Amino acid sequence: MSRFLKIILLAVGGFVALNVLIAAALYLLVDTNAYRSRFEETASEISNMEVSVDGRLRVGFFPGVNATLGGVRIRDRDVVVASAKEARFEIALLPLLRKEVRIRSIALKHSMISVERDREGNFNFGKPDAAGTASPALNVEKVSLSDATFFYSDKQSGQEYEAANCDLFLRGKAPYSRKNLSFAGALACGEIRIDEFAASNLKVDAEGKNGIIDFKPVTMRIFGAQGSGSIKADFSGAEPLYHLRYSLPQFRIGEFIKRLSPQQVVEGTMDFSTDLSMRGKTVNEIKRSMKGQGTLQGDNLTLVGRDLDEELNRYESSQNFNLVDVGAFFFAGPVGMALTRGYNFASLFQGVGGSTEIRELVSDWKVERGMAQAQDAAMATDENRIALQGRLDFVNERFDDLVVAVIDARGCAKVTQTMHGAFREPVVENPSILKTLTGPVSEVFMKAKDLVTDGECEVFYDGSVSAPQ
Repeated sequence: MSRFLKIILLAVGGFVALNVLIAAALYLLVDTNAYRSRFEETASEISNMEVSVDGRLRVGFFPGVNATLGGVRIRDRDVVVASAKEARFEIALLPLLRKEVRIRSIALKHSMISVERDREGNFNFGKPDAAGTASPALNVEKVSLSDATFFYSDKQSGQEYEAANCDLFLRGKAPYSRKNLSFAGALACGEIRIDEFAASNLKVDAEGKNGIIDFKPVTMRIFGAQGSGSIKADFSGAEPLYHLRYSLPQFRIGEFIKRLSPQQVVEGTMDFSTDLSMRGKTVNEIKRSMKGQGTLQGDNLTLVGRDLDEELNRYESSQNFNLVDVGAFFFAGPVGMALTRGYNFASLFQGVGGSTEIRELVSDWKVERGMAQAQDAAMATDENRIALQGRLDFVNERFDDLVVAVIDARGCAKVTQTMHGAFREPVVENPSILKTLTGPVSEVFMKAKDLVTDGECEVFYDGSVSAPQ
């Protein structure tokens, strides 16, 4: 054996022996109960919430000094905000000899984090007392969560989110500001629930450098299809910038319609994509700055249990459904989760017999200053075309004079119905009646003679969907 190798082995052996001696001394001298109480006090002071440890504190020395706490709970106003069945901390050795606790990594097992926003906009957790700088004790380089569950409830909007079976890993140093953050991480969740919608297999890779965070790729399975995209958040300037891209090809429209009607009433697949840019420090600023586009397209769809062509041909006497209910097709996909919460589109999917072949559907939108303007929104059956005009106000969460019309071969409206008002409480009107709908079967259509003269007409639609032959 060479002399150099012997020196290396002796040095390694000496270092190991030294650590064993230090570990033995710590094991004999450390009062674990005192450190548990000190941990509770320090963590409560930093988080401005009540931190308690119900289980034991165990100290280990491989692969470094570490402490494991059982049954950690964080409460705010007697409500559990977060908990972990087990929390493991890797502690720097030399500072510990000076009675200083420096945490190098945190690993949580079977954890739960619950965030709630009340009707006044307040969250269910306190604000840390420390401002501007990170606590030396919390300047960790690695954080991991396994089998975690996240809850979020917004009482203002009524939205609820849940993510279960999640694993999270982050590596990097705690930044003193978002402009100098640097980290890498990954998130994987087995199940996602957004209101009544369910998704699965969420995977996100993230990297942050010089104040810019790239979440790429972001993949998730929803509506029977695999979606993918990316999110870029830039905090390097005076105002945060965001860029979102997402596509969901060949999703099953029937999976989306199930929220409106439990039966499998629509067959076929559609493609969805969006590209949006935003900026701002608050949610309202971000909404107002939103710009970009969104596209929805599908061919050869089948509405089971309803013959729209037959009913539209005798709409004057039937009036079995609201024309605006067809809007459910134009709002299918991820965006429709927000738009279809308030209005009951289900009358269109309450089968009365027959079926409808939708040979083509297009729904293209341009977004500017938080308003989505319909650019080309229409669908064609074997005998009819139905088109849509109007805007979606995402800033104020309102339908802005959304008009659905049955159009003729020239693109002129034969029958129209208008919807406006809040997403949650929209109003459907006709030329003589304006009322808030409490059920989907209530409005009548306007006759073509009220809109179209014997001569020329005002073109309602001149987009890409051609008239039936």
